[in-house]
Amino acid sequence: MNTDTGRDTADDPGAWARPAPGETPTAPPVTVRLALPTDAPAIAAVHQASRQATMPYLPPQRRTHDEVTRWIREIVLPQCHTFVATRGPELLGYAAVQGDLLDQLYLRPDVRRRGIGTLLLDAARRHRPGGLYLHVFQLNTDARAFYAHHGFRVVGADDGSANMENLPDLTLRWTPVPRPRFPRGNP
Repeated sequence: MNTDTGRDTADDPGAWARPAPGETPTAPPVTVRLALPTDAPAIAAVHQASRQATMPYLPPQRRTHDEVTRWIREIVLPQCHTFVATRGPELLGYAAVQGDLLDQLYLRPDVRRRGIGTLLLDAARRHRPGGLYLHVFQLNTDARAFYAHHGFRVVGADDGSANMENLPDLTLRWTPVPRPRFPRGNP
């Protein structure tokens, strides 16, 4: 018997794989992969839910789910290198990189602060190891803190006339720290 769990393990080799009574099964791991066209409806749902939950200062959404899905399928996916975070069949979030612009990074509201945004950001950084920039609303203090934590620095500010929401925003930039170069050969 395992004294930590009170469960028999010596006689039951599957005891480690099954949850104890009252425990929930272990969730599948979160994975990051390239987005597929069939992901467009789920990406659109994440986009809409995230904006509504995390940016209450935005004007009410005027686009339907079908319109946002069409935008994802016809504009975002063809023009951006788009990553999705999934757990089993669930799509949890996405990040879209166009050139060296991190154009989108959104998570389902119920999975925030669990490292999923970091996984997506890491995928974007691997895709653009020379650096990334992004735009964030000045009012979006949670996103600003997330990006600052991950090494992004403010490089510009705008009054909002350049975005369709007409809200002041910031341009942030991440530039990788150069690694020390050691001379070839033996020390």
